[in-house]
Amino acid sequence: MLTPKVLPACQWWTTCLSNAVKRSLLNFNFQMSSLEEPLGLDNFPSLSGVCWIQRFSPNAWSPREYETEMGNCLIEGRQCSSSNSCSEEYTWGRKTKDMYCSDSLLWRRSSLCRSRMVFDNVSDSWYLQGHQTRHYHSSSNGRESDLTNKFLRVMPKFVKIVEVGPRDGLQNEKNTIPTAVKIELIQRLASSGLSIIEATSFVSSKWVPQLADGKDVMEGIKHIEGVMFPVLTPNLRGFEAAIAAGAKEVAVFASASEAFSKSNINCSIKESLARYLDVTLAAKKLAIPVRGYVSCVLGCPIEGEVPPSKVAYVAKELYDMGCSEISLCDTIGVGSPGAVIPMLEAVMSVVPTEKLAVHFHDTYGQSLANILISLQMGITTVDASVSGLGGCPYAKGASGNVATEDVVYMLQGLGIKTNVDLRELIAAGDFISKHLGRQSGSKAAIALSRIADSSKII
Repeated sequence: MLTPKVLPACQWWTTCLSNAVKRSLLNFNFQMSSLEEPLGLDNFPSLSGVCWIQRFSPNAWSPREYETEMGNCLIEGRQCSSSNSCSEEYTWGRKTKDMYCSDSLLWRRSSLCRSRMVFDNVSDSWYLQGHQTRHYHSSSNGRESDLTNKFLRVMPKFVKIVEVGPRDGLQNEKNTIPTAVKIELIQRLASSGLSIIEATSFVSSKWVPQLADGKDVMEGIKHIEGVMFPVLTPNLRGFEAAIAAGAKEVAVFASASEAFSKSNINCSIKESLARYLDVTLAAKKLAIPVRGYVSCVLGCPIEGEVPPSKVAYVAKELYDMGCSEISLCDTIGVGSPGAVIPMLEAVMSVVPTEKLAVHFHDTYGQSLANILISLQMGITTVDASVSGLGGCPYAKGASGNVATEDVVYMLQGLGIKTNVDLRELIAAGDFISKHLGRQSGSKAAIALSRIADSSKII
């Protein structure tokens, strides 16, 4: 509650603000639909005076001694509510005159209590300290706008993309795809700059007939240099067949769901881990890297919700037995960022973050959001499938993987390097989509294909 001593100062301050509003509105001819909305720079096409909008960090300027009493109504700690009472204590500061452009008018929707307007009249400019910062610089100096955001600062500079389209993407296709088409798809993907492409799997043709030509595929791509082609091996027999076919890297998969493990590979989680220990030991003798997959990390088509602790347990077991990287798979695509966070936190507590990858299906349209939150948490490796191909044959309702084109497009927009040529990638997706007789599952690819000159965008 404001004291009687402070009320006169508040009234004086309110009067000053009111006069500043009137003077500013007379100086500028513009319209706003609502004072609840921030005033964007596009509303001032002819004004170079709107230089920047900033919330200070905790170490910013403090108010001068003679200003403290005047601002007491703003400095007091109060409980936030619609009645304009607050509990948190904020400090207000003032920047010097030479830090700002003249006659600038700044609008801000404050996180304090209700929405309020903050005006800059050259020397008397007040800003809330301790909140995120966003800078808008005038274009008078010819430079591009500089956006600084605490969420973007934690993003990695480079993200490794593991392309799983030729294996995980095609395994669920009902019509047999010619081996030559699979080989050409892999060649096109490699030409786009992808350095890791999951080529095929060495499982029983009885269970996955689409990939029965694994040996022939490996023969057709052995001349491609500078690209790793991991293959899926469910057991020691599959591992031996893969090595005989020339595989230089293999992958194993375990489920975080007991019911799904029994449904998918006909054994319990414990039994599956025992099988993979045999594979990792054999791989170690030959210096063959092993990648581990954990399926159903955010939900199971049989059990439903999967506790993060179960995911962490399986991931740690795979890491301890020698897997060089653990990919966490939302097999049926039910996860959202709110579920990704606790799952990753649990796994990161037992496996080094740099050893983790994420693998999202896009059943509910959450994959890009899930990838974004994963990057913010430190993940730097992302699985994706060209043209959004995929779907687990043993997970009813599972749609395709997140489209590699969409992932690359998003990462480019964030300024994150992937070393992937998006145009070449889209061409590869177009190639396989035409062969399958359907439209690409990538929204970015579809949108860019409709633009005559997409070079201005990508």
